[in-house]
Amino acid sequence: MMQRILVTGGAGFIGSALIRHLLFKTDACVLNVDKLTYAGHLSSLASIASYGRTGQQHRYQFIQADIADAQAMQTVIQQFKPDTIMNLAAESHVDRSIDAPANFIQTNINGTFVLLQAALNYWDSLSAELQQQFRFHHISTDEVYGSLGDHGLFDEATAYDPRSPYSASKAASDHLVKAWFYTYQLPVVLSNCANNFGPYQHPEKLIPKTIVNALAQRPIPVYGDGQQIRDWLYIDDHIRALLRVVSDGVPGETYNIGAHNECSNLALVESLCDILQALGPADSVRSYRSLIHFVDDRKGHDRRYAIDASKIEQQLGWRAEQQFESGLRKTVQWYLDNRHWWKPIMNGGINA
Repeated sequence: MMQRILVTGGAGFIGSALIRHLLFKTDACVLNVDKLTYAGHLSSLASIASYGRTGQQHRYQFIQADIADAQAMQTVIQQFKPDTIMNLAAESHVDRSIDAPANFIQTNINGTFVLLQAALNYWDSLSAELQQQFRFHHISTDEVYGSLGDHGLFDEATAYDPRSPYSASKAASDHLVKAWFYTYQLPVVLSNCANNFGPYQHPEKLIPKTIVNALAQRPIPVYGDGQQIRDWLYIDDHIRALLRVVSDGVPGETYNIGAHNECSNLALVESLCDILQALGPADSVRSYRSLIHFVDDRKGHDRRYAIDASKIEQQLGWRAEQQFESGLRKTVQWYLDNRHWWKPIMNGGINA
């Protein structure tokens, strides 16, 4: 039978990449549930439009709904009857969480609770065989672990130590998911990933923001001294990892997903400027690096993240395939070639 997968947050960066992969490379039937906040853009799914038309109508559906709406989630899940729920719906930008934390509490904590309850009610109604096959996959972040010093890596046993409203809300949602496993035996799997990058990422994030600001010859902001270190993961590698976790992961387990690509924010921005210098249009800017502008550091800015991905590599056989430098070049080229996607967003277009 065709697998039925409910994806929440499917109009966002990671969610849309997951749905494109599922429709292009598997025979799964997908229901996309997204609230369509400022970060959700159906244009990210334009390439799969035909899957909702004649001949493919049973493979893709979209419903605009909030995961914190209990009645909507109960109805959606009971009617769609998923084999798998993959929860990617989240408020995810740290800066916005500092300025407006309430939205993060509502979606990331209350929304996850509501979705878990709706999933549990549905799971309880299934036969024993279907209960065994069902999975609830909660997608989270390495930021729940806090900040590393100069050495060491986050692994699945690292104690949670969130430092921002965003990471605290994701940490709380992770704990809820684990509690529903231990208390109710709901078959859940969790994954915590490094910083993602690639096509269709919202221009508020560091890599696309650097690219679009450079192309517009605007200052490229870098927080503090720019020496904060992040571990970077190309979006296609992350999608492969998510599918490996949801298909082969052990219920109740967490899997950290990373690609061993540590890089300081300043070094990353400089690399992007150099790639743009080579690939971008000739203009009056002598050097894109000259646009780099240091700004006051973010409140509570974590100094370093780095993922130990040995568990998913050894137990599930997944490894990152995309080289960091070539992934950056592919990403820059995509933004150069797809201004029609990001320019409306930059101009204030919501859900373009």
